[in-house]
Amino acid sequence: MKHRLFKYVTIILFIAMVLPTAVWAQDSLTTVADSLKTTTAIPVEAAAAATEEPTVLNSGNTAWIIVATVLVMMMTIPGLALFYGGLVRQKNILSILMQCLMATGIISIIWVAFGYSWVFGTSFMDSGSPLGQIIGGFDKAFLHGIKLDTYMSGVGIPEILFALFQCMFAVITPALIIGAFAERIKFSGYVVFIILWSIIVYNPMAHWVWGGGWLMKMGAIDFAGGTVVHINAGISALVMAIMLGRRKGYRTIGHPFTPHNIPFVFIGTSLLWLGWFGFNAGSGLAADGLAANAFLVTHLATSAAAVIWMALEWILYKKPTIVGFCTGAVAGLVAITPAAGTADVLGAFAIGGISALVCFFMVAYVKPKLKYDDSLDAFGVHGIGGIVGSILTGVFATRAITGPEGVQGALYGDWNQLWIQVVATGASVVYSAVLTFILFFIVNKTIGLRVSKDDESTGLDISQHGEIAYSEEE
Repeated sequence: MKHRLFKYVTIILFIAMVLPTAVWAQDSLTTVADSLKTTTAIPVEAAAAATEEPTVLNSGNTAWIIVATVLVMMMTIPGLALFYGGLVRQKNILSILMQCLMATGIISIIWVAFGYSWVFGTSFMDSGSPLGQIIGGFDKAFLHGIKLDTYMSGVGIPEILFALFQCMFAVITPALIIGAFAERIKFSGYVVFIILWSIIVYNPMAHWVWGGGWLMKMGAIDFAGGTVVHINAGISALVMAIMLGRRKGYRTIGHPFTPHNIPFVFIGTSLLWLGWFGFNAGSGLAADGLAANAFLVTHLATSAAAVIWMALEWILYKKPTIVGFCTGAVAGLVAITPAAGTADVLGAFAIGGISALVCFFMVAYVKPKLKYDDSLDAFGVHGIGGIVGSILTGVFATRAITGPEGVQGALYGDWNQLWIQVVATGASVVYSAVLTFILFFIVNKTIGLRVSKDDESTGLDISQHGEIAYSEEE
C-alpha cells in the first residue's frame, strides 16, 4: 500500500511539474501586502497616489464587491454542495451537504480569528523577519485595527469587506477537497483535518501569492486562485484519495457508482457558473473594465470547455451526457480563474478548449489506468484544470488587458514569465502534497479518517449523522 502510494504521488507530481501553472495577482490583489502597509491591499500605483490623497469610500465598487462576496459564498453553499451531492449515491448525500456546511462555518471563524492576519497581515514584513515571506503576522487578528472607515487604497472599498470577500475563498478551497474522499471519510476526522489544512496549507500559500510572500516577490501571478485555490485543493485531493484507499466495491475502470440525482448536479453547476463571476470578476475589487473582461472571458472559457467535453463524449461514447457537460463547464471555470485578469477573448477560447481536452483525458484514461479513487474528480478537474489554466496564463496574458506596462505571456514574447509560473507551480504542488500527507498521517493515527466497512455499506448519512435524505412514505 505504502509503495503504491509513493508511486502514485511521484507520477502525479511529475505530471504537475511538467504542466506548469500561472499565478498572477491582478492590479488589486497582487500588490496586497505593499498596500496593506497603509491599511489596504491593491496596486502599487494606487498606493503611491494614496500617499498624496486619502482614500475615500467608493460606493459603486463597494456595492459590487458585496454582490461578488455573496456570489462566491453561494458557490460553496448551495452550489458545490448540490454539485457534489448529486454525484454521490443516495445514502451519502447528506454527508456531502454537512461537510460543505461545516467548512463554511468553521473556516469563517478561523479566518476572522487569525487567518486573515496570517495572509494579509504585515507585522512580520514590517519587522524585517524572514517569516514575512511565509506568513503575514498577527497584527490583524480578529480584524484588529480595521475600522469602518478603513478603506482599500485605489478602489475605496472597506477593508472589512475585503476581509469577508477573501473569507469566501478560504471557505471554498478546503470544500473542494471533499470530492476526492466522498462516501468514505469519518466526519470527526474530516473536521479536524479541514481545520488543520486551512491553517497550515491554505493560509501560508495564500500569503505567498497574494499577501506579499516569496512567490509574489518572485513575480508569480494569479488573478483569482489558480494556485492558491485549485492546484492547492486538487493536489491535496489526490493525496487524500490515495491515502484513504478506494471505496468498497470500486471498480478499476471508469466510474463504478452512478450519480443518484443528476438534476442536483445541473443545479449545482448552474450556481457554480453564476457564482464564479463573483469569484473572478470580483477579484479586481472594482466595478471597471477589468471586471467586465474577467466576466466575459470566464463565460467564454466555460462555454468552450463544456461544449468540447460534450463533443468528446458524443464522439467516443455515442451519447452526450448532462454530467459530462457539467464537468466540462467546471473544468473551464477552473482553468480560466488564474487568467481572468490577463487573457482576452482568444485566450479564453484557447484556455477553455485545452482544459477540456486535458481534464477529459485525466478523468477518462489516466485515473482508471492508475486506479486511484478520486470519487468526484476533484484532482482531475480542479488540480489538472488549475495547472493547465495557469500554464496557459503564461502563454496568453496580453497587455491589451494588463496595460502598457503589464504582464504578458510567451505568445507575446515573455518567456521568463512563463518560467516563473513553472517554479511557482512546482512549489505549490510540492507544498500541498507534502503537508497534506503529513496532516493525513497525524489525523489518521490519532482520530482516524476512514469509516468502518459496515458504516460505509450503510452509508454516511445514517452512520455519521443519523439522518436519511429521502424518507419512504408508509
